[in-house]
Amino acid sequence: MKLATAKIKPCAAFTLAEVLAAMLFLAIVIPAAVEALHISSLAGEVAVRKGAAARIADRILNESLVTTNWSGGGQQNGTVTEGTLDFRWTLTSQSWPQDAMQLLTAEVKYQAQGKDYSVKLSTLANSQSQPATTMGSQQ
Repeated sequence: MKLATAKIKPCAAFTLAEVLAAMLFLAIVIPAAVEALHISSLAGEVAVRKGAAARIADRILNESLVTTNWSGGGQQNGTVTEGTLDFRWTLTSQSWPQDAMQLLTAEVKYQAQGKDYSVKLSTLANSQSQPATTMGSQQ
């Protein structure tokens, strides 16, 4: 009688060196990927809030021009809340070197992920020609 001899196939497996190399690769790639996600999240948040701050600064400048509350000089400030976000604004006026103009600047400050950012918008206003108010008479 012949004994049957079975051929043993070698098992496919990773070597220790391959496993260590893969772990080293992951140790480098994962923190870099997480940091990239963090940066892109911050960039998106700043972009959205910057757009809102620019709209607020534009609105403050337009309202100031219409109501002429900038002509008193000095500095005005306040806070605007949009949703859950607070935007702090400051309106300043200063003399313009040419002509009799005033430089109005609205600065809106906001926070994104714990960091402070700001947006500034400026315009020129004629300080000599204030809009006249007319009152109509009824007969």
